[in-house]
Formats: sequence, structure tokens, C-alpha cells
Amino acid sequence: MLSGPFLDRNWMGQNKDYNSADIVMLGLPFDGTVSYRPGSRFAPEQIRLASWGLEDYSPVFDKHLQDVNFHDAGDLEFPAGNTCGSLELTEKNVEQIYRSGKRVFGIGGEHLVTLPEIKAAAKFHKDLAVVHFDAHADLREEYLGEKMSHAAVIRHISKIVKPENIKQIGIRSGLKEEFKFMEKHGMLISEFSGLDALRGKKIFVTVDLDVLDPSVMPGTGTPEAGGFDFNTLVDWFVYLKDFDIIGCDVVELAPDYDASGVSTAAAAKVIRELLMVM
Repeated sequence: MLSGPFLDRNWMGQNKDYNSADIVMLGLPFDGTVSYRPGSRFAPEQIRLASWGLEDYSPVFDKHLQDVNFHDAGDLEFPAGNTCGSLELTEKNVEQIYRSGKRVFGIGGEHLVTLPEIKAAAKFHKDLAVVHFDAHADLREEYLGEKMSHAAVIRHISKIVKPENIKQIGIRSGLKEEFKFMEKHGMLISEFSGLDALRGKKIFVTVDLDVLDPSVMPGTGTPEAGGFDFNTLVDWFVYLKDFDIIGCDVVELAPDYDASGVSTAAAAKVIRELLMVM
């Protein structure tokens, strides 16, 4: 028998035992409705490898990854070219995670993967709310004639949890109608205190990495100038640490558009810091 050591292709600091873990990390390598630059399907694997370049200790939260007690279940294998089948497979597996009394941490993939995660979570948490970090509102009814689009994911989610239970942060791009919709329902916030309306609810946090400025995150499908720096995003996470977070995901890294690997490294650190909040 070989003595190794061998490279671990799972996330650094994970609990290898599913049954004793509190959180299950699930790779969601799907980008079937991307409208500009595809490639986020390659993110989960690349982020896992980049995680080994991080320390497992977060000085911001004074915690180690081992303190989080999460299990990396690996990537789901999606039926190529089948959007509905991929979404159904995601919902089924996330539902199994919640049924076993655990929380979920999804790694996309495009933003549409958040929809089946929310569908599954809503079956177990009736007082569900969503905190959405993004450059784009994602509130269209359809995009280019397609209702199941990453550009429509939050509109679909608003029909499950109601718009008043969604808070959107970092939005700087969208149709006028989308901004009117956010204004009507009080969804778009710019101060930490805007989250306080969700206290007492079960929170799902979804982070589209293009909330970060392209100077920080060039490797994404739809980069949008004028975004957050890394520390600003983490400051929001710090405020969220006292909320009841039952699920998270991080989506829309397209690693091949940043040959330096910096975007992938930044994505891994976003995930590490968000894990500390759960």
C-alpha cells in the first residue's frame, strides 16, 4: 500500500463524516442559462483546490474551520444540457440535507442553482428569509424568452418567500422595472440596520461573487464596475453572525477568466468567512 501523503480534493478543514457534521457543503457545477460568459461550472473544483492555499483560521471571527463542523459532499453530477433535471437534482439533494437536520452550503455554478436550494429549505422552514449579495437585481420575469434564467432567480424566489422577506445588497445593475420592484417592497438596503427586519427568521444567504468589484473579482460571468471591496463584504458577514442562518451559497465564479487565480483565491476566502457565520 502506498504511504502518501496524497492531495485531498475536498475542502480544507472539513469533517469527513457526513453523519456527525452540522453543515453539508455541496458543489453545484451548473451554468446552463448563463447569458454572457459561461464557465462557472468549473468553479467548485477549482475553489476546493484553492482552499488549501488558505489558513484554516479566520482572525475576523477568531475561529478555525474545524470549529464550523462542515462536511464536503463533493459535486453533484448534472445531466448535460438539462436545466430542469439539474434543478430537480439539486432540490432533491438539498432536501435530503435538511431532512437529516443539517444546514447546507452550496458552491455554484450559476445563480439559478439558488432557486432549488430555497425550494428545499422552504419545505422545512416556513419563516424563511433571503439575504442576497449581488451586482444584479435578478428580478426579471424572463430573459431572452427564458423564464428559468439566472437573471430571474430572485423573482422566482420572491414567489416562495415573499419580496418583503428578501434583502438585497450591492445591487447596481438592472432594469428600471427591477429597481421599482425593489423600492416597492423595501428589498434594496445599504445599511446594516436594514437587515434587522429579518431578525427572528430563518436566513438563507446567497452571494453572487460579482457583488465584488471587478478589480477584486474579474473572474466572473458578468463583471460590473462599482462593486464592494473584500473587506466591505466581510463587514456584512460580521453583522450577520448573530442571525439564524440555515443555509448559504456562493455562486458565479468563472475561474478561467482570471488566469492569475486571484479570483478563485478570493472566492475561497469568501466561503471560509461565510462558513464562520453559520
